[in-house]
Amino acid sequence: MNGSLPLVIAEAGVNHNGDAARAKEMVHVAAEAGADYVKFQAFRAESLAAPGAATADYQRQNAGARDQQALLRALELDLEEFAELAEECTRVGTGFLVTPFDRDMAAPLVEMGMDRIKVPSGDLTNLPMLEDLSGFGLPMIVSTGMATEAEVGASLAALHRVGASDVTLLHCTSLYPAPPAAINLRAMETMRQKFQMPVGYSDHSLGEHVAIAAVALGATVIEKHFTLDRALAGPDHAASLEPGELRTMIERLRETA
Repeated sequence: MNGSLPLVIAEAGVNHNGDAARAKEMVHVAAEAGADYVKFQAFRAESLAAPGAATADYQRQNAGARDQQALLRALELDLEEFAELAEECTRVGTGFLVTPFDRDMAAPLVEMGMDRIKVPSGDLTNLPMLEDLSGFGLPMIVSTGMATEAEVGASLAALHRVGASDVTLLHCTSLYPAPPAAINLRAMETMRQKFQMPVGYSDHSLGEHVAIAAVALGATVIEKHFTLDRALAGPDHAASLEPGELRTMIERLRETA
């Protein structure tokens, strides 16, 4: 890992399309690009989406799926597969990070070697989940997409009550892709001043320029989706960088910092 700021998280997410071999290839791409971490998502479809729940517009457009639970089921990796990915991360020298959407999956992932906790925007107001995750005593990176300032404050208060002290907030626009007019990078400075803690940016925009601008404005963490091929079917590929683009972005982020 590079070890300098900004901390760069190459977000593989579900762009492996449920294929563990493709996920392992993404570990190699992230390492070769110079990312500090490659990050995946751990969930069980049945606990994350209600039967019959509809997919979002961008999911229907990019994946052709209308049933949320069915879409998620096709994108799952199990704990044995995550353990193999953790081993591969160690072998190639990049950090292993997984967002646990399921509370029961968090502890096994930490045992595999995760040294940070990433909280997704959707769990920002899930205070029992936040308290559970803080119990590991690891640095926490918390995304704030869709949240109000009051909601961010309430979540931070809950974390502080249970002793969490190393927390970084990520500004995030929860659109895929996020149009430039909706991004508002000044929100990072608002959060930095209001909450007196490090801030970063979880980037769902197209290209690399917004992430670079975020670093110029003081982002200490950058999270960016990548894919092996933007033409693949799946919900997030279209808003992701391809391998060469990821490498170039990381080089420019380091230069900007």
